[in-house]
Amino acid sequence: MKQGNWIRGFLLSLALVAGAVGAQAQDKPINGKTEILWFGQAGFRIKTPGGKIIVIDPWLSAGPKTPQPFKSDLSAVGNIDLLLVTHAHVDHLGDAPALAKMYSTVLYGPADMVTPLITLGLIPSNLGYRFNKSGTIKPLPGIKVTAVKAEHSSLLVYKNATTGKDESHAAGEPVGYIIELENGFKIWHMGDTGLFSDMKFISEHYKPDLVMMPIGGNFTMGPEDAAFAARNWINPKMVMPMHYNSNPMTKGTLAEFTDAMKGSVIKVVPITEGQTLEF
Repeated sequence: MKQGNWIRGFLLSLALVAGAVGAQAQDKPINGKTEILWFGQAGFRIKTPGGKIIVIDPWLSAGPKTPQPFKSDLSAVGNIDLLLVTHAHVDHLGDAPALAKMYSTVLYGPADMVTPLITLGLIPSNLGYRFNKSGTIKPLPGIKVTAVKAEHSSLLVYKNATTGKDESHAAGEPVGYIIELENGFKIWHMGDTGLFSDMKFISEHYKPDLVMMPIGGNFTMGPEDAAFAARNWINPKMVMPMHYNSNPMTKGTLAEFTDAMKGSVIKVVPITEGQTLEF
């Protein structure tokens, strides 16, 4: 073999070995823990096994149960790798536009909610990403998010800077999210929702490990309806009650939900505003 051909062959072999090693490293499963912090209402900060930060429905500065320092200082949230909003009601959209601009982080949400956020000037066009139910995105390496149905409504209310008056704008339909993390752990954040029988289909199709479920009533399922859905349609390994204890109109309590879940093998995972749990 000529010297030039030998060198080229040797370099090619090195490249193939390096590529194989790199592929093995990339395919190596991530076995770290998932950390979940509850801001209150439907707001969460999730630290993934790969160290990424996901924030959902951050109603912080105006949230009556938001713990300090998040209530008084949005920068306390820290860097955000993925920002998700389920719908435009103030207790879900909350401080998401401000956080998107603060960290130059894209706000992901239902298409017809993101559009008015952009056209009304609440976020720049490069910080809004539109998708819809059954749409799946892969915004970060190893992380997949699918929008799913939520039985609720959506309305955007904002203060017009010119007139000083509040305005109401249609904001499409609400969604929930199936969030699959780097290690395969799946979270179903249901957003705001009432009962609908396709909860059974969503659970069977996506197989969530942990379901974040509203229990407050009035605007969403109350404790008994939430327990019915969990026990009869969803059957997850774990359910984390949310969307209660922040509004006098949502009277459902953790005690009522826990009582309605008695006898079930599903693990109820209570969390307190400001608390962080590991999974």
